[in-house]
Amino acid sequence: MVNFCKHSFLLLLLVLSTNGFAQITLQTPNVESVLYLGKGKNQALIVGLGGSEGGNAWSSNYWKKTRDQFIEKGYSFLAIGYFGAKGTPDTLNKIAIKDVYNAIKIATKNRKVNKKKIAIIGGSRGADLALLLGSYYKDISCIVSIVGSNAVFPGHTNHFSTSCWTYQNKELPFVPVNEEAVPFLMKRDLRGAFEAMLKDTIAVENAIIKVERIKGDILFLSATKDEICPSTPMAETMITRLKNNNFKYHYEHKAIEGGHAEPLKHFDLIIEFLETNFLKN
Repeated sequence: MVNFCKHSFLLLLLVLSTNGFAQITLQTPNVESVLYLGKGKNQALIVGLGGSEGGNAWSSNYWKKTRDQFIEKGYSFLAIGYFGAKGTPDTLNKIAIKDVYNAIKIATKNRKVNKKKIAIIGGSRGADLALLLGSYYKDISCIVSIVGSNAVFPGHTNHFSTSCWTYQNKELPFVPVNEEAVPFLMKRDLRGAFEAMLKDTIAVENAIIKVERIKGDILFLSATKDEICPSTPMAETMITRLKNNNFKYHYEHKAIEGGHAEPLKHFDLIIEFLETNFLKN
């Protein structure tokens, strides 16, 4: 056991891998957090958020190669599981975004992490969470949204009657499942259901993610043939919102040809964006 901090909640398990990287399991209430560190000092922090599959995707062997690529480039990496992982809620429903933010803050207490350089990469529902975190907390420096949504949607319960997310113990407003969406859900046409729900323009405006409040650069990656949600139109909606609000940070949208998972094959675009914008600001 190694103690990187005097505070008891930062008592950490440290494992050194063969390539010299450090893997640290953090004690973070309601969130599973694993911090990966390279050998350098003042490492910018990348936070990885998975989607509706649950668990802690970024701590898995599947993502090890990509995770290690970030560390080799001088970043630290925080893999977060916010539901369906050890010590987290069972389902994607009424997740407190403050719990995820607190996990990030605990990670920045490590002496090797640059607490002024925090970038969040989220996929699908994790992208929604990343955008929300950036819109509510001013010390997030950069957001990468991979097939994210422009609004909050219902939690994954049988009746879709609650929000995915909460803030300050209150559910965030969400776009409800309307009558037009039900037939699409019954035949498991998720994109059709999302498109039907988005026709409720009043609900969408009430549940909108206020991306213009983000205090840093934003990259949107969408899928042109997304079978899960209309990620390309939703990304364009967010781009328009940023333009209309004279957003002062750098932002761009890259629409990737293919289905919902296709943008996950293009981390070269993300690394280039981070090096060109996030690290130079």
